[in-house]
Amino acid sequence: MYAIIVSAMEWVIEYYVTDKGKYPVKDFVDGLSPEGKAKYIFISDLLEQYGIAVREPYVKAIKGKRKLFEMRIKDKSNIHRIIYFVYTGKTLILLHGFTKKTQRTPAKEIRIAETRMKDYLTRKVGSI
Repeated sequence: MYAIIVSAMEWVIEYYVTDKGKYPVKDFVDGLSPEGKAKYIFISDLLEQYGIAVREPYVKAIKGKRKLFEMRIKDKSNIHRIIYFVYTGKTLILLHGFTKKTQRTPAKEIRIAETRMKDYLTRKVGSI
């Protein structure tokens, strides 16, 4: 039901998995340019080692959404974001990835992440 990317460091990063077994963020990352993938790996490594201590320019809290953060990835032609939240036990859950087209993070993208976070929490609590 949940896929762990790497757990060699102090923090663990997990992809959100839909109830149909899909990995939307993994699919998003797979579609990034080689430069975008390299930056994703770099930022993921920082998060695994330092967790919530990582700050801008790599990650940023989403204003008005206390639990959501965005991983900030920029390649030659696009700006990408991966929205995640911190779960108990030093676990980061990657919820939603998108390519940014406007200055502000679109509300639609935040709603997708919030819906996935609620789904994750509902299924996680239900499986205990």
